[in-house]
Amino acid sequence: MERKVVTRHDGRILVIELANPPVNALAHEVRDAVLAALQAAQADAGTDAVVITGAGKLFCGGAEIKEFGQTPRAPHLAEIVNAIEESAKPVIAALNGSALGGGFEIALGCHVRLAVPGANVVLPEVKLGLLPGAGGTQRVPRLIGLRKALPFIVNGEAMSAAQALTLGLLDGVEDGDIVGHAIKRARHMVESNAPIRRTGRLRDALEASRRDAAAFEDDAAALLKKARSLEAPAACITALRNTLTLTLEEGLAAERALFVKLRDGGQSKALRHLFFAERAAQKVAGVPADTKPRSVGRVAILGAGTMGGGIAMAFASAGFPVSVIDPDTAALKRGFQTIENNYRASEKRGGMSAGAVAAALNRLTPSQSINDVASADLVIEAVYENMDLKKRIFADFDRLTTPGTVLATNTSSLDIDEIAAATSRPQDVVGMHFFSPANVMKLLEIVRGKATAPEVLVTAMNIGKRIGKVPVTVGVCYGFVGNRMLHARGSEVERLLLEGASPRDIDAAATRFGFAMGPCAVGDLAGLDVGWRIRKERGITSPVADAICEMGRFGQKTSRGYFIYEPGSRLPVPDPEVDALTAKLASDMGMARRSIAIEEIQERLLYPLINEGARILEEGIAERASDIDLIWINGYGFPLWRGGPLFYADTVGLGVIAERLDHYASLSGDKRLKPAKLLRSLAIAGKGFGDIAAAAKG
Repeated sequence: MERKVVTRHDGRILVIELANPPVNALAHEVRDAVLAALQAAQADAGTDAVVITGAGKLFCGGAEIKEFGQTPRAPHLAEIVNAIEESAKPVIAALNGSALGGGFEIALGCHVRLAVPGANVVLPEVKLGLLPGAGGTQRVPRLIGLRKALPFIVNGEAMSAAQALTLGLLDGVEDGDIVGHAIKRARHMVESNAPIRRTGRLRDALEASRRDAAAFEDDAAALLKKARSLEAPAACITALRNTLTLTLEEGLAAERALFVKLRDGGQSKALRHLFFAERAAQKVAGVPADTKPRSVGRVAILGAGTMGGGIAMAFASAGFPVSVIDPDTAALKRGFQTIENNYRASEKRGGMSAGAVAAALNRLTPSQSINDVASADLVIEAVYENMDLKKRIFADFDRLTTPGTVLATNTSSLDIDEIAAATSRPQDVVGMHFFSPANVMKLLEIVRGKATAPEVLVTAMNIGKRIGKVPVTVGVCYGFVGNRMLHARGSEVERLLLEGASPRDIDAAATRFGFAMGPCAVGDLAGLDVGWRIRKERGITSPVADAICEMGRFGQKTSRGYFIYEPGSRLPVPDPEVDALTAKLASDMGMARRSIAIEEIQERLLYPLINEGARILEEGIAERASDIDLIWINGYGFPLWRGGPLFYADTVGLGVIAERLDHYASLSGDKRLKPAKLLRSLAIAGKGFGDIAAAAKG
C-alpha cells in the first residue's frame, strides 16, 4: 500500500510530508501516521525538531469529507493538533501551498507557520454547514483577536499568504524552498534555545478582545443577519465567544460538541450533498475522461440586451476579450451603458476596484456587424426566443466562423437540435443557458444536442468554470431541466390563485420555506411579459398571468404586476385589483374559492416541481438527481441548506410525496400531478433519489 505520509530526517530535523493525493486530505490513515511520527519524534533523542509540509502543490485540503458520514475513527484531528501544540520539541509548518480547513488547523497547532507567497489559508467549514472542529475557533482568536477572527471563520473565505502574514496568522512568507526555510528556522530555534510559542496559550489578543466585546457583538449580529436560516454561522460565533469565558480545554470541548451537532444535522448533510454534487456534475456520460477542451481566446456575443450584456460582463470580468454585436445602434448603446452602470455600481459597493472595472470595460468591443464573429473561438447567441430568428443566426455563424469555433445558444427553452440543423456542423453547436442577471447568477445549463461533440461539451464546461459558474450538463427538451420544472410550479401557482390564495399568501409560503422571494415577486422582477410572449408563441394559456399582462402589468418595469411597486422601491405591495381579478376569473370558470393553509400551499409549490424532476430523470434529460439539485440551488433560489428539491424530497419521504400528489391530482383532475413512474416505484420500495446515486456508485 502506498504510504500516505512520508518521513525523512535532515540532520536532526524530522520532516513529515503529507502525501495523500490529490489534496493531501486528512483521512484516517494520514491522521494515524502523523500522530505516530510525532510520538516517535518525542521519544527519539536524535530528533531536535519537526517540520510538517505537504507533497505536490498543496499543503493540505483538510478533512476527508466522505468520512463525515461514517463512524468516527481515532485519532481525531483535534488530538493530533493538540499533540503538535504540546510537543516539547519545536514544530514548524512549511506551507508549500494552500492550507484548507483541517490542514490550516494543523498549521495553527504548530509553533511557527511559514508559507510560500502563492499559498492561501482558509477555514471553509461553514460552507459545509460546519465549524472548524479541531481548534480553529479557539486558536485563531488567540492569535489575532476576536473581531479579526470573526469574518475569517464565519465567511469561510480564503486569505492570501501576504494578508495572513499582516494579520498575524503566519510568521513568515518565503520564496524558494519552503521546507529548507523551515528547517533553517527549526535549527535556529534549537540552537538559540528559543521559547516555544504555543498558540492555544497566548493571552494578549484575547485580553484586548475582552475590552472590545461590544464591537464584536455588533459585528456578529451583522453577519448573522446575512446568514438568514443557516445554523453554522451562529455556531461559529458561539464557539468564538466561548474564548472569552472558557479555558482552552473547555473551549475545545465545546467546539467539538457544536461540530458533532452540526455534522449530524440536516443542514450540513444537505450542504455536503451539494459539495459532492458539484464534483459529480463534472463527469458526463459518454465523454472520455481524457477529452481535451478546445482553446478559447476571444468570445463574440450576439445581442446587447439584458442577457447578452450580462454574459459579456461574465466573460470580460474573467479576462476574456469580448465582442458584443447588435445591429441596432440604440440597443447597442443602451446595452453598453447598462454594462458600465453595473460595473460602476459594483465598484461603489466595493465589489471591484477601479482598476479592475477599467480593465473589464477595455476588454469589451461594441460592434454592429455580425461579420465580427469571424475572429471568435466561441460565439454565443443571446437574442429573444424565436426559432426562425435563431436558425437564421446560426446559418450565419456557420458561414462566417472557422471550423472548430464553438457555436452556442443561450436559449432557455427551444430545441437545440433544430437550431443545430441550420448549420453544416451540428457537432459544434451547444446550449449555454445563462440565468439573469448573467454576470451574477452561478448556474450555467449546458445543453447537449444529439450531435454535440464531446470536446465541445468539455469546452463549454471548462469555460463555465473559468468564468465562475457552476456548469451542469442536461439534455434536449422544452425548458431543459430548470425551466421545465419551473413551469410545473407555475401551473400550480395559477391554480392556487384561482382557488383562493393571494399572491401574498403564495409568496409568504415560499419565503417561510426558505426562498428569498416567492414566485409571484420573482415573476414581477423578471418581467411577466417574457413568459406571456413565449406562451403566445406556443399557443399556451395561463388565465391569471395572461389577464394581468393584458392589463399592461408586466411587473417591476411597469410598477405593477402581481404586486404594486412604489416609485424607487422594489418592495411588493399587495394589490386588491389583482385579488378582484382572480376572483372574477374563478367565478367565470365556475370555481369555488376557499382559504388555503400555508402548509398546503408549500406542498403544492414543491411536490409538482419534484415530480417533474423525477420525470426528467426517467427520460435521461438529467443524468443525476444531484444535477437537478445543483440547477435549482444555483439558478432558482432553492434554499441552500435544504440541499435542492430532490434531496429535500428524500428528507420528506417519497411515500409521503406520492400520497399527496395522488390527493391533489384527484382534487384537480390534472393527470400531470400523478406521481411519475420513477417517483412511485422508489416510494413503493421505500427508497429515495439518493439511492439511485448509491446504486450507480456500487
